[in-house]
Amino acid sequence: MEILRTEGIEKRFRGVQALRKVDFSLEAGEIHALMGENGAGKSTLIKVITGVYPPSGGQVFLQGKPVAFPSPLEAEKAGISTVYQEVNLLPDLSVAENICIGREPRGRLGLIDHRAMRRRAETALARLDIQVDVAESLSSYSIAIQQLIAIARALDIDCRLLILDEPTSSLDENEVRELFGVMRKLRDQGMAILFITHFLDQVYQVSDRITVLRDGQKVGTWRSEELPRVEMVARMLGKTVAEAEAPVDRNGSAAVGEPVLEAHGLGRRNMLYPIDLDVRAGEQVGLAGLLGSGRSEVAQLLFGVVPRDSGQLRMKGRLLPQRFWSPRKALKAGMALIAEDRKVTGIIPDLTVRENIMLALQASEGMWKTLSRKRQQELAEHFIQLLGIKTPDGEQLVKNLSGGNQQKVLIARWLATDPQLMILDEPTRGIDVGAKAEVAALTRKLCVNGMAVIFISSELEEVARGCDRVVVLRDHRRVGELNGPEVCLAAIMQTIAGQG
Repeated sequence: MEILRTEGIEKRFRGVQALRKVDFSLEAGEIHALMGENGAGKSTLIKVITGVYPPSGGQVFLQGKPVAFPSPLEAEKAGISTVYQEVNLLPDLSVAENICIGREPRGRLGLIDHRAMRRRAETALARLDIQVDVAESLSSYSIAIQQLIAIARALDIDCRLLILDEPTSSLDENEVRELFGVMRKLRDQGMAILFITHFLDQVYQVSDRITVLRDGQKVGTWRSEELPRVEMVARMLGKTVAEAEAPVDRNGSAAVGEPVLEAHGLGRRNMLYPIDLDVRAGEQVGLAGLLGSGRSEVAQLLFGVVPRDSGQLRMKGRLLPQRFWSPRKALKAGMALIAEDRKVTGIIPDLTVRENIMLALQASEGMWKTLSRKRQQELAEHFIQLLGIKTPDGEQLVKNLSGGNQQKVLIARWLATDPQLMILDEPTRGIDVGAKAEVAALTRKLCVNGMAVIFISSELEEVARGCDRVVVLRDHRRVGELNGPEVCLAAIMQTIAGQG
């Protein structure tokens, strides 16, 4: 029986078409996976269905009847419950209070009936075979149990459709198995479950059907057993394996030297399974994988943005400490990191080009050793010329530059520190084709000059075209490595899908 159907759903934001005529259906007694890369439209579709956004066009049907929810509360009253990636409950309240909050049973004089509330919470948890003390605070339980309690709260109404948005991102393997057991039980009871995840293995473990979105459009819906993994990856990326097999031009590759970085068993619980990684002087190593594969997590652990809890790091053979490892120490060791969101963690928009370029170098010098204004201007002008940054002068506010030139300012900032290893996380996101080509040429030039480069990009063509070696990640694990002539888009896609 069909529970939910959308017909021709569209959503526009200030001229941006987020969804384009999306037709989608969800049946009772099925787990339906919704897949797509960043920006595919998954979250927007969920928000249209649940009343967070009104659609710009099209219609949502619930059990055959047209609906238009003015708010998520109205969607919940109609039987649609959503559990998000971050547990959005109140840790200092009891389990029972969290399950019943906003709909507490009341007795005489309108006072909350705590005994009835506990009984109702126990009934909701029993449906999921969860046995906990509902009088205890939520914070006393693990994230996995909190996630299940969030689901119990979602089921504490007459729920017909359960939407799970990245519910496994903070869970370990045993906790994931426990959650999947609950999902299968609910499915067998006739509930419709919409499952959004970026873990390929999990999709095939638990889902009955798969719908793929790309660029706001529905690519298709398949039975899970009828959609090979490599084909799903190809459809998410908008490529076919045949199209991806074009040879890569390796002209201009640098002479590879001694190891600059060596990581052994680098990892962090619930973030990245231990991996080995090495990068040599004059080499550009790509980290490839789909959204959520663990690419950015590798960069964060290497640079000390997030502390690692396993593994060893060496720079030029020197063992780097695990305790108190930080970006400041990584900078002193010769590393540089350009993070993936230049507007949030990169540029300071109200500072000048000169000031932005000088930030990392000044930080490495310390607060007591201030660079003179003359020296700052000389260095800024040097890198403006070297990288071809299009700006009238170094005193222009960086927010007035194009995206591509802002990205060059960030590269200049780190080049000013004279690093041995440059980590570039999504360096071409949000810039035009010409600027992308310039960034690619620049990273190749850095390698030719002897620098070691780690290149992370969700655009696999860029990784295949520009890297000497590619380490492939899937579901927070290293699953393969491609070298030299092996590096091509088709091989990367097949390795991501588990068929390389």
